[in-house]
Amino acid sequence: MPDFAARLLHLLRSFPLPTAPLPGAVEVRSSFQDSAVTAILTAFAQKYYRGTAPRVGLFGINPGRFGGGRTGVAFTDPVALTDICGIAHSLPKQRRELSSEFVYKFITELGGPTPFYEHFFLSSVYPLELTHAGKNYNYYDAPALTKALWADMRLSLTQQAEQLGLRRDVAVSLGRRNGEFLRKLNDELGLFDRIEVLDHPRFLMQYRRRFMAENVAHYVEVLGGLLP
Repeated sequence: MPDFAARLLHLLRSFPLPTAPLPGAVEVRSSFQDSAVTAILTAFAQKYYRGTAPRVGLFGINPGRFGGGRTGVAFTDPVALTDICGIAHSLPKQRRELSSEFVYKFITELGGPTPFYEHFFLSSVYPLELTHAGKNYNYYDAPALTKALWADMRLSLTQQAEQLGLRRDVAVSLGRRNGEFLRKLNDELGLFDRIEVLDHPRFLMQYRRRFMAENVAHYVEVLGGLLP
């Protein structure tokens, strides 16, 4: 049986682009079709996602172009990739991506990448990048877009839960608005027993940064409580 890393690589590289143009001039891109990104993701997955043990899925919204969209690794910008995860690459390390900065603070508090990724899987409800007028866009930013992508989001969650063998007792939403849609999808699909909802890392960095220690501690408390 292929291990978690091999299943993840197959899932992301084969996940389909929409068959029709998206409404509102929203553009979609799969970074997993880029050979350089695939090489980075492969190195990361083979280092941190080996074995077949079930992991808890932590689901963000959809990848941003400066974080997961550049590295292929969810919530992991080029700086975190090398300085924290030890994955070599040739991407420019010009600035931190806010979500990635917060994520690797709580990962560090939980023991670092190796023990964290043994138990958790960082991902997105919709795994491909969305942009509008050259800026990051969320799948829920327009009702017409959400409707157009709903079947693909159902496919994404089903494949991640079933093909990757995620834990079914719980999943985590990174973002409260995202959590509303994740719960609705889960009500339709019946994949997870319950959904825990946390404030999105970018929201916390942008609007609650002065409470950084408390925010990180809350993440550590919730996620630590999900460890086997």
